[in-house]
Amino acid sequence: MNKETEKKISLNGSQSLQLKDRKYLELSGAKKVISFNEEKVLLQTTQGLLDIKGQGLNIHNLNLDNETIKIEGLINSLSYTDKSLEKGILKKIFK
Repeated sequence: MNKETEKKISLNGSQSLQLKDRKYLELSGAKKVISFNEEKVLLQTTQGLLDIKGQGLNIHNLNLDNETIKIEGLINSLSYTDKSLEKGILKKIFK
């Protein structure tokens, strides 16, 4: 990755993610819970937007002061995106 590419990706802060048996997720670097239900959790993290999909998802421990979150349930996928949240919301409004 060259220096130009590194400048475009704005990642600030460290993050760790621990997934145990696809049922228990512990994450540091959580900035904000954008949305959640039993099938999807969308988080703003220090490394970008994190989309967590699964079944029976529950947030058991959220501490935004320490930037930590624990999620339980059957986790099917974790995916990061560099898309801006504001652009996505505006697209939905003006669609």
